[in-house]
Amino acid sequence: DYLNCVVPYTNERYYDGRPAIRVPQEDVIPLNDQVGFHPAMAPMKELFDQGDMAIIHGVGYPNPSRSHFRSMDIWHTCEPDKVATEGWLGRALREIDPAGENVVGGVNFGGVLPRALACPGVPIASVNDLNNYGLLTSMAEDEQRKEALEVFSRMYTPTIGKGWVGDYLGKTGINALKGADILRSSLDLYSSTVEYADNPIAKNLKSIAQVMFADVGTRVFYTSHGSFDTHTGELATQNSLWTEISRAVMDFYADLKEHNAQDDVILLMFSEFGRRLKDNGSGTDHGQAGVAFVIGDSVKGGMYSEYPSLHPSDLIEGDPIFSLDFRGVYSDILENWLHVDPVTIVEGQFEMPNVLI
Repeated sequence: DYLNCVVPYTNERYYDGRPAIRVPQEDVIPLNDQVGFHPAMAPMKELFDQGDMAIIHGVGYPNPSRSHFRSMDIWHTCEPDKVATEGWLGRALREIDPAGENVVGGVNFGGVLPRALACPGVPIASVNDLNNYGLLTSMAEDEQRKEALEVFSRMYTPTIGKGWVGDYLGKTGINALKGADILRSSLDLYSSTVEYADNPIAKNLKSIAQVMFADVGTRVFYTSHGSFDTHTGELATQNSLWTEISRAVMDFYADLKEHNAQDDVILLMFSEFGRRLKDNGSGTDHGQAGVAFVIGDSVKGGMYSEYPSLHPSDLIEGDPIFSLDFRGVYSDILENWLHVDPVTIVEGQFEMPNVLI
């Protein structure tokens, strides 16, 4: 909920529209004389004050969908007018490594591979638990596991060269074998004094740090946390989720600094849409304009784009409207961080916020 994350605490229309779930003015952590953070985001204020956090206001796209599934699909593929099969990060990785030589160029931590990373010919590792990741890890005997893996490998190798289906299955199987061994080896190389919080997002960010510090060539990591679909019980849910995220991000950032890697990483945080101005008595329903955060030492901290107007004449069907196309945010990252041409990846040219140093 954009309006309850970056709260317009001096705007009476916010308080009038949200009698049940508003953030009291005295609880808001001011960023300036108009907006401030939700109190559970207090740790993030430190990053903002250091100039390491960009807040990008009013992010969205034309003719928005209020469906989670469709809107996420649009954000993941940059295709608002059709159902696409290639994710924007998958396309970027294909540009970076056209031959797909690095089987861990993209790594997802979570149970489901996000559409953003999906792209034909681009190997992606999707990990639920790094400590147990791999093939046949339940086998206690090393020799027994080695023999089983050799059988597994022989199952896939002959399919290569037997048509595109065989090639796909064969390469996927071999890549899974290679990727599992590479990622598991990162555990032995990791050492840190940072004690991450005990929650899922902190666990995933720690796993990202472990793989990143192993220097295996991963360019893109992905993970998610939620659900922020707060139709009911929003106050408690948002407070809990932002407490977890804020602590996890700060732990991750401390780990980066301990390893002198703070210049090597940017962190993009987004949601597929914001929520409506008026509450429904216990939460909020799907809306339009949202917010994105970009964090890192290579970020020009501050606020970008325009906070949406809450005046009734400026709302569309009760929703604050977007002022910056999300594909402009992607373009900024693609061009100025990953150093690939964004035009073919995001399907056009869009205004960029220019948040990177």
